[in-house]
Amino acid sequence: MADVYARLEELGLRIPPVVPPVAAYVPAVQTGNHVYVSGQLPLVDGKLPATGLVGADVTPEQAKDLARQAAINVLAAVESLVGLDRVVKIVKIVGFVASAPGFTGQPGVVNGASELFGEVFGEAGKHARSAVGVSALPLDTPVEIEAIVEIA
Repeated sequence: MADVYARLEELGLRIPPVVPPVAAYVPAVQTGNHVYVSGQLPLVDGKLPATGLVGADVTPEQAKDLARQAAINVLAAVESLVGLDRVVKIVKIVGFVASAPGFTGQPGVVNGASELFGEVFGEAGKHARSAVGVSALPLDTPVEIEAIVEIA
């Protein structure tokens, strides 16, 4: 992997401190050559930029930006545990989208996270994924992103 820190700088991205858990879990766990990242919310400086259901309270475009922020928080969890320079591959992500009745644009929302991983890691950022609509998420967040990451 090329220097991920240089790539982050080129993109103008700052990896924040890892978001503290909001319940009884840890942000990420390493087992073997994989890091499993708990669902990350799009918190910025400890606050959610928006709350509510996508397709009612939050537009799909806003939600896509929130998914991008949640993906940045995934990177923060990996950085805090093992360092981003050890990432070999983003293996899989799961995006949860708090969806208004009838909203079916979950894949477009989760693209915010998928595109971020591609920008940062290039080919190694391409991954398997699921985009799941749910009725509610913790703290009334519109999106949550979890990941499985292969490391060296």
